[in-house]
Amino acid sequence: MNQSKQRFFIALVPPLDIEQQITEIKLYFAEHYNTRGALNSPPHITLQPPFEWLAADVPKLEESLKAFAANRLPILVTLSGFAAFDPRVIYVDVVKSPALLEMQQDLMSYLEANLGIVDRLSQTRPFVPHMTVAFRDLTQENFQAAWLEFAGREIHFEFTAAALTLLMHDGSRWNIRRSGG
Repeated sequence: MNQSKQRFFIALVPPLDIEQQITEIKLYFAEHYNTRGALNSPPHITLQPPFEWLAADVPKLEESLKAFAANRLPILVTLSGFAAFDPRVIYVDVVKSPALLEMQQDLMSYLEANLGIVDRLSQTRPFVPHMTVAFRDLTQENFQAAWLEFAGREIHFEFTAAALTLLMHDGSRWNIRRSGG
């Protein structure tokens, strides 16, 4: 019996056209501000932070997510402008719609009740939906310069999130395991 665990997180991933444009912004940051960390995952809005799960039980996890999403999605997601978690993270801001906030709260409760997945830290802080374009390896100096450039920059996208996406870590980067309905 395979008892190995893998790391996962659950997110909303934008449609391909928006994903490509956000990736271009990440590449711009890599080129101009020497920060590549955000390129280790596709553009996404994290709903459930990384957790470990038995590789053998992934089908159960996927089925559970599908059952959850069936009752609560689709929802409209709006990306608008840039924001930051000083002094390391710059992100595309996500409008905190009641539907999005409620769905994320429901998901965390559902995962804890049905699968025993709990992220204690995120239970203690408010959910700030965001799509990271630069973080971790962004120096404070580069953060200041980049934030001057991006603070007032306009960006606006809307998409309908119809599925939850399970992302899996392969040891070096996060990959979409599969989008479930």
